Amino acid sequence: MVRVLKSAALALVITSAPIYAQSVKITADMAETSFPVKGQTVTIQRNQDPAHLIDPEFSKTSRACPPSCVTPISAADGVATVGELEVIDFLKTTVSSGTGLLLDTRTPDWFSKGSIPGALNVPSETLEPKNPYRNEILRAFGGVQNGDSWTFAAATDLLLFCNGPWCDQSPRAIRGLLDAGYPADKIKYYRGGIQVWKLLGLTMTGANN
Repeated sequence: MVRVLKSAALALVITSAPIYAQSVKITADMAETSFPVKGQTVTIQRNQDPAHLIDPEFSKTSRACPPSCVTPISAADGVATVGELEVIDFLKTTVSSGTGLLLDTRTPDWFSKGSIPGALNVPSETLEPKNPYRNEILRAFGGVQNGDSWTFAAATDLLLFCNGPWCDQSPRAIRGLLDAGYPADKIKYYRGGIQVWKLLGLTMTGANN
């Protein structure tokens, strides 16, 4: 009799446990998505725990401005502003194929806490003219230097982001690229950044959402 009761209790625990598997999809038609980046498979999905809350570091509503002022939707003329689905598509197609880069323009200490899978850390300061290594970065992006000018006929497609709508690092990095002559139509801006990416429970590197 005791054995029967224990079995019944165990069955009750199992059946009453929350079922999270793929109940929180990215879209109605996409539960998760996987793609190769530099020889490794990257999978992006949403956190399946419906009781999960955003990281307290990103739950703040008020940050000193400057520097944390609300940024415009448009980072610059000709630069497309995109959302999460466009970031995922960029990773699946452009980054996966090696024809583009997803750039996390935050400082390395922020990047080390977790980022969007497949992102490369290129802090905004490295794209400013005063950085002695900026030219090396521009060449890595497909730029060709001719004296004091640059040509970007083979420029890599770039998608930049930082901490969110209150972060100016991506807009500053974009201005630095444009000032060097980088084509605006080769640059995209994810304004939502880590703030909104985390808010939607999307996969992060190095840490839980």
